[in-house]
Amino acid sequence: MNKARYIFITGGVVSSLGKGISAAALGALLQARGYSVRLRKLDPYINVDPGTMSPFQHGEVFVTDDGAETDLDLGHYERFTGVPARQSDNITTGRVYQKVIQKERTGDYLGSTVQVIPHITDSIKEFISKDIGNSDFVLVEIGGTVGDIESLPFLEAIRQFGNEIGRDKSIYIHLTLLPFIGTSNEQKTKPTQHSVKELREIGIQPNILLCRCDRKIEKTEKDKIALFCNVLREDVIQGLDVKNIYNVPLIYHEEGLDTQVLKHFSIKSSKKINLNPWKKIIYRINNPKIFLKIGIVGKYTDFPDAYKSLAEAVAHGALSNSAEVEIVWINSEKIKSNLVKEKFNKLDGMIVPGGFGERGIEGKLISISYARKHNIPYLGICLGLQLAIVEFAQNVLKLKNANSSEFGPCKETVIGLLTEWEKAGKKIKRHIASDKGGTMRLGAYSCDIIKNSLAFKIYGKKRIRERHRHRYEVNSEYEKVYGENSLVFSGKSPDGKLPEIIEIKNHPWFLGVQFHPELKSRPFNPHPVFKSFVAATIKYTKKL
Repeated sequence: MNKARYIFITGGVVSSLGKGISAAALGALLQARGYSVRLRKLDPYINVDPGTMSPFQHGEVFVTDDGAETDLDLGHYERFTGVPARQSDNITTGRVYQKVIQKERTGDYLGSTVQVIPHITDSIKEFISKDIGNSDFVLVEIGGTVGDIESLPFLEAIRQFGNEIGRDKSIYIHLTLLPFIGTSNEQKTKPTQHSVKELREIGIQPNILLCRCDRKIEKTEKDKIALFCNVLREDVIQGLDVKNIYNVPLIYHEEGLDTQVLKHFSIKSSKKINLNPWKKIIYRINNPKIFLKIGIVGKYTDFPDAYKSLAEAVAHGALSNSAEVEIVWINSEKIKSNLVKEKFNKLDGMIVPGGFGERGIEGKLISISYARKHNIPYLGICLGLQLAIVEFAQNVLKLKNANSSEFGPCKETVIGLLTEWEKAGKKIKRHIASDKGGTMRLGAYSCDIIKNSLAFKIYGKKRIRERHRHRYEVNSEYEKVYGENSLVFSGKSPDGKLPEIIEIKNHPWFLGVQFHPELKSRPFNPHPVFKSFVAATIKYTKKL
């Protein structure tokens, strides 16, 4: 019998209030009390997944081990709880309708008229309870805000689901905003009241309200919210702004969030909560021994959520080295050769992250060249590795026509489209006209590292397994000429066909990886690549 209890997290008033962080923090608190958790996200957009969406609109695409392209909130879930996300932890309106229409085409509905209720809502409910294992709690975040037309089927589905499994096994948490109006010197509760009213009209009475605010909620305001929203006063939890997201579990615990959740489930927990790991994290964040500047060169730098996991991984690497890192966001489209020194001479390290398309490539090549020539610690991720290969070919090997076929036809194709590869013993094929969505090399693949290399020193083992998201690969036919000029392919796929890691021997720290190590970094377990990279920037700083 399914023992899981379900916690549904909705949002109102405005988007980007922090439902994902709140869900992740609550999951971490329940874990700290000794319970197992699973977190998942219902996204109301019609895209099948975020894989083809612009980072400017959606932020980064978080990739799971099993190759799902998912919402960035799943990255928060993994970082806070350490529970690896799966394909089954994120669903969209597009996937729901796709599945229902496929079933209709094959006659599975036996001639019934296919409708939102019950067919769409049944499909959503099936997803909610699928593949949860032996989890004690399943936390389900619903994207968007109450009142959005796109969210209605999901809200109806969770209403039905709660009724079907019983009130003793499900609760609803609603996240709202308490704005402070400076001109009247008042904290306003009306947005919260109206948001809850809209939710109740759908048939959902929230059990707990999380009220985002930039200052303490006064007792009179809490009483007013409790009265008008039909909740107990102790179920009005303030979510104060914090400087660092890893402080959120501690803040919510102080406010009694986890206590109230257990109370609603009639759970009298005898397990003492252990928040010491979180307290240690915050102490280290607040007490750095050295300050660093690391440049991230990309074309989405005006919208840092496009690099969310990367920024967090850098912070984790800093934590492990008792450092504080200021990320300097550098738009690659604005880099000119005559301004390079001005932009880069104060950096302690440089990262060129993943990306797609030709825009901003010239600026990235200029940046990589500067890091290589001036011995600045350099980390290239995915496209950052590929452009390091291109830059080296053009400027060291003097192959002026070297480039990636991603940017158009070229005579020296040092980077090319991969059309066939293996995963889980099966051959996967594609061509230039294949669909864009879901056709990349996605998910976790193994990589073998050569000994006596920087990569081996970083990982301390020969075989690793990392997450990928890319269409183009390094052309291994050029390996010999690169090696003769000190650029080594130090990591490859187990069959030796696909280069995965490159490094320059006569450089203090220059590494390119075809995968995305940032996706597996955690505050309690920083990824070794970022630990090593930040340590290298400290050495570089001390030499200046």
